[in-house]
Amino acid sequence: MTSTFESAPDVDFVEGEFGPITVVGLGYVGLPLAVAFDVADQQVHGFDVDEKHIETLKNGVDPTGDLGDRAIESSEIAFTSDPACIRDSEFVIVAVPTPVDDLENPNLTYVEAAGNTIGEHLQIGATVVLESTVYPGATREILAQAIEETSGLTVGEEFSVGYSPERMVPGDDEHGLRDVVKIVSGQDEETLQRVAALYETIVDAGVHRAPKIAVAEAAKCIENIQRDLNIALVNELAIACDNLGLDTHEVLDAAGTKWNFHDYKPGLVGGHCIPVDPFFMIYEAERNGFSPKLIETGREVNEYMPEHVAEMTLRGLNDCGKVLRDSTVLVLGLSYKPGVGDIRSSVVGSTIEKLQSYGVDVAGYDPYAEDDAMREEFGIEIQSELSFQDVDGVLLATPHDSFLEIDYTEAAHRMADDPLVVDVMGELNGRLADYEAITYERV
Repeated sequence: MTSTFESAPDVDFVEGEFGPITVVGLGYVGLPLAVAFDVADQQVHGFDVDEKHIETLKNGVDPTGDLGDRAIESSEIAFTSDPACIRDSEFVIVAVPTPVDDLENPNLTYVEAAGNTIGEHLQIGATVVLESTVYPGATREILAQAIEETSGLTVGEEFSVGYSPERMVPGDDEHGLRDVVKIVSGQDEETLQRVAALYETIVDAGVHRAPKIAVAEAAKCIENIQRDLNIALVNELAIACDNLGLDTHEVLDAAGTKWNFHDYKPGLVGGHCIPVDPFFMIYEAERNGFSPKLIETGREVNEYMPEHVAEMTLRGLNDCGKVLRDSTVLVLGLSYKPGVGDIRSSVVGSTIEKLQSYGVDVAGYDPYAEDDAMREEFGIEIQSELSFQDVDGVLLATPHDSFLEIDYTEAAHRMADDPLVVDVMGELNGRLADYEAITYERV
């Protein structure tokens, strides 16, 4: 449920002039924001409660790997773990994690904690903008209320709030912070225009002014729900085609000849947004008396896909005459998407666990992720250098560009007899289908 706001604080607004900005939370969202504002010649404080993280940044090292060390080293950002920096800030931008809990309900404890900390130091007349994904109404219900509790100030009278959801794509040079239209919102027209003017200094693609904060909050959820449902449709098609003995990609290629057919491929759905954002909308819809069955079903389909991929791999090994408990499968790509090294929300772990439950020995290789982190996360042997020696099957889970350039026909000579290749997203385009030395399957 959403709440209304009182009138905005009586502060002077001069377009293009901004006081100090504090970015709270310096991860994959907050750090690029801080750097972008710094490049735009704004005075920026970068605040994070993780002192080791701050020390790394002070040493000129980019812990996310997305921006590069030079961008951090050359910046004039005042990195700190001391929240006192908030005291002189005209804008405070909050970019903290918003996961779901074990019951798939939104966990907004990080937002609440950030609000409490901000409230202890916030100056009268400041504007606080939330970037984290939340359910419609949460900016007022969670963030603003937390600020009020510790500050003694009243939102709409002594400070303002806005919401501008992050939309950049990690690892995608064409869809970074500057390249994607930024949704902005504010509790009133004055705040909206102020927030819009601020973001226009760092976003080349422009800003979209949402009429209400709840509209912007809902928009962030729905844009990822749409992708989740579209992928769920082709994933369910893939499961059905598998049972019918049809090649999913041949079906999609044929259907794709119609002018208005949308191009999606089956695959594993990981990450911090698509598998999580639907639950924010489900949560708030159910609190208001409606159960969105289609959104829930889409999530169920995509959550089942890791198991389906494992079942295809197990069946393929059997068809190749392999004894499962004596078989080794090499998983290529353990991060959640191509071109990035983030394994924290990869769902391939469920596939690995299913294979191991049948006695299959699983190894992994990913040139983007850290070996020790992968060993700890997945509990399997991690290759430091790619080797196909005596491998019974290859599972191409995350199609990094380097994996698409491999000569699999040559690799087959080093693999065990009658090897299997399972191509989860079909990125090899079926080019191994006619190679008799390999049994090739695609989801």
